[in-house]
Amino acid sequence: MLNSLRKGLVGTLVVFCLLAMNVAFSDAQATKPRAKPAAAATHATLLDLNTATREQLMALPGIGDAFADKIIAGRPYHAKSELTHKNIIPLATYKKISAKVIAKQPAK
Repeated sequence: MLNSLRKGLVGTLVVFCLLAMNVAFSDAQATKPRAKPAAAATHATLLDLNTATREQLMALPGIGDAFADKIIAGRPYHAKSELTHKNIIPLATYKKISAKVIAKQPAK
């Protein structure tokens, strides 16, 4: 009888531990920060350097009156990297806006 009591107690202890582990795992999953959706912008949401208005350009981080005017004066762009190759804007500013802009080519 003592042996069956031990088996019952051990079984209960095992079930209790498994339940405790499941609760702890569930709590860890609930408090785990959710992954943010990919921040990759689509072509539809990118600002086209070749057609953007001065105001649209100035809405970009680090782009003020002078840089917006220089970007417009430097058109057309074949690639957005031309902003730094042509010394239109500094590299630090380019890094802030490069994921938000594109240099679309006109359809032929």
